Amino acid sequence: MTMVFTNFPVSDLQKSITFYQKLGFKLNEDMQNEQSAAMMWDDNFWVMLLSHEFYQQFIGEKKLIDTKQYNTSMTAFSMNNVAEVKQFGKLAADNGGSTFHLELGFSEEQLYQLEVEDLDGNQLQPIWMKV
Repeated sequence: MTMVFTNFPVSDLQKSITFYQKLGFKLNEDMQNEQSAAMMWDDNFWVMLLSHEFYQQFIGEKKLIDTKQYNTSMTAFSMNNVAEVKQFGKLAADNGGSTFHLELGFSEEQLYQLEVEDLDGNQLQPIWMKV
């Protein structure tokens, strides 16, 4: 089975850890230090939170952008049902993140997704679709 690790630059590691824990991610303390934290959704999907300084080491000469103003990627991941997607979005909004729903013309019985931003503007897309 393939594992996915999404790396996000964050301005305040501890606040970001708390935010992701409130969304339902679990901190893997074996993979944490003062510059980074591994947040596990499940055994196959992890969000790696990296301080700006540490993240910079992975991108070489490229400049780190302000993710509250610019977007470089969106990480989509599946959920079990529409209610879970909506609850994830509510938890994000209740804890300092933001969320919006792009209407794609599908009924909720067929597909439902949200665009969710964390405290730094990094974007996740929880999604449910009838497969």
